[in-house]
Amino acid sequence: MRANYWSCSRFADWLRGTAKIKAGTGKEWRLWEEEAKTSHPIRYWIVEEGLDYIQNFVNWPADRLNDIRYYINNRWVSHTHRLTAHPRDIKPGSWSDVGNRFLPCLFNELVDFVEIEQAWHHVLWDKEAREKYQTPWSRNFFRFRTWRCPEAGVDHLKWAMTLTNEEFLDEDEKHLAEPTYQAKAAKEILELYTWWKEVYPNRPDVHDASGWTAYCEMRREKGYKFLDMEDKTPEEAEMCKTALDKSQELELQYAKEDEEMMIRLIKIRESLWT
Repeated sequence: MRANYWSCSRFADWLRGTAKIKAGTGKEWRLWEEEAKTSHPIRYWIVEEGLDYIQNFVNWPADRLNDIRYYINNRWVSHTHRLTAHPRDIKPGSWSDVGNRFLPCLFNELVDFVEIEQAWHHVLWDKEAREKYQTPWSRNFFRFRTWRCPEAGVDHLKWAMTLTNEEFLDEDEKHLAEPTYQAKAAKEILELYTWWKEVYPNRPDVHDASGWTAYCEMRREKGYKFLDMEDKTPEEAEMCKTALDKSQELELQYAKEDEEMMIRLIKIRESLWT
């Protein structure tokens, strides 16, 4: 992806004979293309096809250098070839079974998608946004697109959630506008992101919430070791059973919730791109 294209320059507008629109709906772009081709078919081809060939030839050395830069970034900086878990979720050097890696790896990638990719997409074409989020432009040559800003990423999703199909409806049907696929996807992504960042880490500890921690503390205070299960009073036996049952119930509840969230994330994977 280049910073500029010769076919979108003022010179191109002059050579084509028809000024290219800066932005528009799909319908507006089709109308412009039809008008430009009809008005000056040869000049249209020279600009839209010929200039691209010439620019590709002239920029070949720079394109190859960029290929090397992107390879280095993807291979050793952004690690776009692999799924990774944050050290907070899986400590480096510790053992983690495959099944236990899925949840943190998938959702850590979702966090990076929102806080890095969507954040960058939110400020890329907006000078005011870059100033608002204090985007650092003096970034290292090899560390492209590693700037992180949760606020910008979330704001981009909130903006996307407002998109509707209104532009494709007649004036008397505007009130029937519905959210676009992008808007629905943004809503789902934000809900999953919020769950992982706010709900998941704040779920009550199973042992504390079930009463098992309190039971073990009580037994230790009486001088019993953890594996010493004898000499329990009827009250202590009931407390133990209740705590274990509640603990199992919470573990199953959390496991079910984790599974449901992973399934939702997998279903929305086609929308995780920039």
